[in-house]
Amino acid sequence: MNIGTTVTFVPGAAGLGSFWAPIAERLPATWHSHLVDLPGLGPVPPDPAVSSYADLVEYVSRRTTVPSLLVGQSMGGFIALQLALQYPHLVTHLVLVALTGGVNMASHGALDWRPDYEATHPSTQPWARASVPDLTAELGTIEIPTLLVWATRDALSPLAVAHTLASKIRTTSLVTFESDDHAVACTHAAEMASALRAFVTTGGRQP
Repeated sequence: MNIGTTVTFVPGAAGLGSFWAPIAERLPATWHSHLVDLPGLGPVPPDPAVSSYADLVEYVSRRTTVPSLLVGQSMGGFIALQLALQYPHLVTHLVLVALTGGVNMASHGALDWRPDYEATHPSTQPWARASVPDLTAELGTIEIPTLLVWATRDALSPLAVAHTLASKIRTTSLVTFESDDHAVACTHAAEMASALRAFVTTGGRQP
């Protein structure tokens, strides 16, 4: 199997890996996509072994059996960042989409997603709404080629967040969509799939 042809997709706090299905189905037939559900988030049943985002990092790492292109949406991006920092041997390429944790979101004017999330998913585990560590000081240690995908007017993850990541991570490319949709990757599935293909085939340079 060629490096970069296995893709691990991590959803946001909604928890369902099926979020990524419109993108995965547009990837080359030779690529192997793994759409991860996150226990305890959204409608996904809890797992006794998972009681924090740190546990979810370990949960996803155990399911990443070969070095993979790792794609994370929103809070899934935080999980992907932690995986890249803790288990770099498992990540060939890193893709962060509309990140909502891991940097100081308030300093960029981001709207807090937690109140609406609690109202929408009242049965979700309480730790799902907990604060997560600021990883800004560690971002410079990431040497994995990184693609940032952002909407230009996302209230939950302003474009300034992407610019901060780009200034800290050594090798980054940025793709933007003129939109205010936090689920921009899904609503622009064809373009997102094309960006992933280009990102891998160019070795992580600007697609």
